[in-house]
Amino acid sequence: MIVITAPTGNIGRHLLSLLLESAPAHGEELRVIVRDPARLPAAVRERVEVVAGSHGDAAVLDRAFDGADAVFWLVPPDSSKTPDDAYLGFTRPAANALVVHGVGHVVGVSALGRGTPVAGRAGLVTASLAMDDLIAGTGVAYRALANPSFFENLLEEADSIREKGVFSDTVDADRKAPLVAVADIAAVAAGLLLDRSWSGSDSVPVLGPRDLSPNDLARIMTEQLGRPVRYERQALDDLRTTLVGYGLDKTFADGVVDMKRAKDDGLDAGVARTPQAASPTTFEHWAAQTLKPAVLS
Repeated sequence: MIVITAPTGNIGRHLLSLLLESAPAHGEELRVIVRDPARLPAAVRERVEVVAGSHGDAAVLDRAFDGADAVFWLVPPDSSKTPDDAYLGFTRPAANALVVHGVGHVVGVSALGRGTPVAGRAGLVTASLAMDDLIAGTGVAYRALANPSFFENLLEEADSIREKGVFSDTVDADRKAPLVAVADIAAVAAGLLLDRSWSGSDSVPVLGPRDLSPNDLARIMTEQLGRPVRYERQALDDLRTTLVGYGLDKTFADGVVDMKRAKDDGLDAGVARTPQAASPTTFEHWAAQTLKPAVLS
């Protein structure tokens, strides 16, 4: 039995689709935890066991982890809380339930940065790495998917790209860093969940095929969209003001700013790209298949 948290999110929906295709051949049953089961397609609900509720709720986890062999763990960041409460506080009930129910394997969504000089002051990433330590400390076999920023973050810029030909971030325009498609993260997670021959605790970097700078992204988007796109760097203080204005907890907003600062200081540069870590989806392909329809709609 494989339990999937956040099955309607960006990564979870891709993972669930992959497991629905492959799990029967491996003799695996699937169980999902979802706040609103109606968000799952009816055809999916017919093929999985559904536990309704939040995976931050101990009672929900007690039902969901009963008889489970493996768990896919993803914390939905809660901007109304501090980073520690959003990651560690949310995960503590799961850590207890893993032990109580003797779950053997967990695959979690985390971040790059462990072992870098800035890891201890990287805001949300620091909290995510502490979450990994909490899960690993339960004694389960654990694999933390160490991810950089997602291609999909740019979908939040679709209106600005459409209306102004501009996207923004806070890093230097020429700072090259890994970037990844969420579908590739899901594929790595599916492989680990279906072949549980691994043990112990470790990180699995998912780095995309090559490092790209904001200027590289602007050039590729210009080519793929057929219209000029440029990068505009935002000051960290301006980002903090914007986030707090949106109603985020001030400590959580500081966590986002600290993460952004750490990324500009090389947070994501601590892992060498190997054939195993280089996921396949190129930014060119993603921009053509996903960003272009969103911008031109």
